[in-house]
Amino acid sequence: METTLKVKNVTELLLEFSNKNLQSYYSKRLNFKGVNENDVYNITAPFKYGQDTLIVGRVEKRDSENSEAVFFKSVGNDIWVKKDDMPILKLQDPFITKVSNEFILGGVEIRYKQDDKNSILYKTVFYKGNNLNRLQRFAEGPELMKDIRLIQLNDGKILVFTRPKNEFDGANIGYLILNSLDELNSENILKAKLLKNQFIKDEWGGVNGIYKLSNGLIGVLGHIAKFDKDGNRHYYSTSFAFNVATGETSPMKIIATRKNFEDGDYKRKDLVDVIFSGGIVRRDDGKAELYCGVSDAEAHEIEIDDPFIQYEK
Repeated sequence: METTLKVKNVTELLLEFSNKNLQSYYSKRLNFKGVNENDVYNITAPFKYGQDTLIVGRVEKRDSENSEAVFFKSVGNDIWVKKDDMPILKLQDPFITKVSNEFILGGVEIRYKQDDKNSILYKTVFYKGNNLNRLQRFAEGPELMKDIRLIQLNDGKILVFTRPKNEFDGANIGYLILNSLDELNSENILKAKLLKNQFIKDEWGGVNGIYKLSNGLIGVLGHIAKFDKDGNRHYYSTSFAFNVATGETSPMKIIATRKNFEDGDYKRKDLVDVIFSGGIVRRDDGKAELYCGVSDAEAHEIEIDDPFIQYEK
């Protein structure tokens, strides 16, 4: 695996993306029913639960940050209907995985400072359970840390990616290996080792999904972001490979931009050029389905070349 030698900024990564002429083969907006006029975005990838195919999505009013994580069931034709018999959690940006036989559902919990209703505090929290109707809260991350993701490795241990902040370098990606979920807590999360050469100063990103590859490497789905001179946000979907044994990574690459998706609505004008990776479904034909929140207002799916195949060769 080629390892990262030099950190590349968004401009350089976009140039590489353009030069490789990567494309989406189809793009479509997902439609959600049962949540009135509320927006649904920053979704998980679809997953099987019994006989149903489900997605968990972030649901909120257009002018609000008060979000709920809601389960939706596929009924075909890109239509997803709210599961009224499933729990609703007050979380932003939900994610889901399995450890042993238990589902792990996490997301970002927010609260407002008592003396400043315009200032939001947040942390990542985790629920678990064999049954999605009986999830129990069992862990939480440090204050002001989003984008904590985990996966169970083949030896039973737990790989965790974190997003610590550094006052000099902005956001970073960290990683740690836990023996079990019992060790998932703020104290251990803050001990994560930092990956090298991920972001330049004033740009940031994080991990959105983790996938075990056929050769023992880990495929990482993430995002990279920056502000422009006018204060507008720009988010792009990314991928890289991670070697658990050495802590090395491959160079980060952009795999999708807002232009790869259909036109649509947006929450605010500064969020037009934003996609937030939710999850990816790899297929046997060399393609993959990428699920993203788009412009903080909608959820879309595109078909792309599987970004992880190159790491398995």
